[in-house]
Amino acid sequence: MELKQSVQLGGVEFSIETGKIAKQADGAVIVRYGDTMVLVAAVGTKPREGINFFPLTVEYREYGYAAGRIPGNYFRREGRPSEKETLTSRLIDRPIRPLFTKGYNSETQVIAFVLSADESYDSDVLAITGASAALYLSDIPLETPIAGVRVGLIEDRFVVNPTYDQTRASSLNLIVAGSEEAIVMVEAGASEVAEDVMVEALMFGHNEIKKLCRLQKEMYQKLGIAKREVVNSELDQQMLAEIEARITDGLRDALDTTRHGKLGSYSLIDKLKEETTLAYPEDDPERRKMAGKIYDHLKEKIFREDILNRRHRPDGRRFSEIRPISIEIGW
Repeated sequence: MELKQSVQLGGVEFSIETGKIAKQADGAVIVRYGDTMVLVAAVGTKPREGINFFPLTVEYREYGYAAGRIPGNYFRREGRPSEKETLTSRLIDRPIRPLFTKGYNSETQVIAFVLSADESYDSDVLAITGASAALYLSDIPLETPIAGVRVGLIEDRFVVNPTYDQTRASSLNLIVAGSEEAIVMVEAGASEVAEDVMVEALMFGHNEIKKLCRLQKEMYQKLGIAKREVVNSELDQQMLAEIEARITDGLRDALDTTRHGKLGSYSLIDKLKEETTLAYPEDDPERRKMAGKIYDHLKEKIFREDILNRRHRPDGRRFSEIRPISIEIGW
């Protein structure tokens, strides 16, 4: 089914179109903003047994033809991704990765191609929204849509998705990604913008994000898509209580990088996990697998609790503190 819907964003039409091309993908959309156009396709394989991680691959590519630049015959092969392409791929990956249904471990690929670049609007934030739409408007179990916008500050006025010229004149270059309920990723550069101005910029960006999230939800309802069922094996509560009582103190100590240093902490964490799984019989691989899953659960739980309750990071820094920075010239 072909469907195209749009919304005004900063006085420019932002549209999402699906069902027209890349029909072999599980989900594919074309995102347009001005004359900039990005195709994003998403594919997820069948579930794989025996893996305890989420194999997600995100690739963002820009080609010369998007700007009308066609190389000569001497240039026949694709090169490695540029720094901009690599960083944009990470920008896309970070906000979408936590939003897949828990227990979904199928290999999933998200590929974004810039089809047209109008030399006014950067395509990176379009690719973030496009990746969410391609996944959300497919049967791949992404639980909630997200979107990304760029916020500039020009003469004390916030601008959403500024042009390249506006970005150069802006004292703030802020990329925000989030769902309708919350902000999930922030990346920014600025000329010493005040903290209250930065908070206001985040809220401004989030209000624009909500429009794009609502757009995706409207399209989802019209398409009537059914998501794949994901079987997420529950933790064995008896084993959880047993392992938690045995390793909590040791795991909390292993996570403390102020005592052991970062590399020492990594080594202790790996060693403790090995000891936890080997405590169960070799001829019972399912219990060993469950022990590893419980260990990962407890590591995340303790890590999160210590940050929220003790109000500091594992290396001892308070939320308002940054790492020690040293600079040397002429080295």
